[in-house]
Amino acid sequence: MSSQPRSFDPDPVSPRGVGTAALGKNVTIKGQIFAREDLMIDGEVEGTVECQEHRLTIGPNARVQAGLKAREIVIHGSIQGNVDATDKIDIKKEAKLVGDIKTSRIVIEDGAYFKGSIDISKAGAKASSQSAAAPQGVPVSNTAAAVANAAK
Repeated sequence: MSSQPRSFDPDPVSPRGVGTAALGKNVTIKGQIFAREDLMIDGEVEGTVECQEHRLTIGPNARVQAGLKAREIVIHGSIQGNVDATDKIDIKKEAKLVGDIKTSRIVIEDGAYFKGSIDISKAGAKASSQSAAAPQGVPVSNTAAAVANAAK
């Protein structure tokens, strides 16, 4: 990842027609962020970020040292911390993620850096006899092929 700022044009309107809040590349936040709308971070954040029912986008200039929770997380920048998405995590080719992942769907593009573990759970699965029959934790190496095979 280069030290020069990269241009990034996030989708200004989410699929549901609700706008996206944004933290620009010159913004630094230390503490907790709770968003009730889609959020795009392109600056520095240290602490925790929660967008429980919304999409969280980490821009290419972002440097995040935080625990993240959202419905969907798209990563273009750098994250150090655990990531929890109820629906999907998308790690783009220029992204760097060091931390554990918990999600029901994941995409890791070729060229992305990931170090940690992945816990893939079925969307809407009940914690009854199904969870006892099939292991939910799936540790994988840093290759997209291993992630694809683990998700099957």
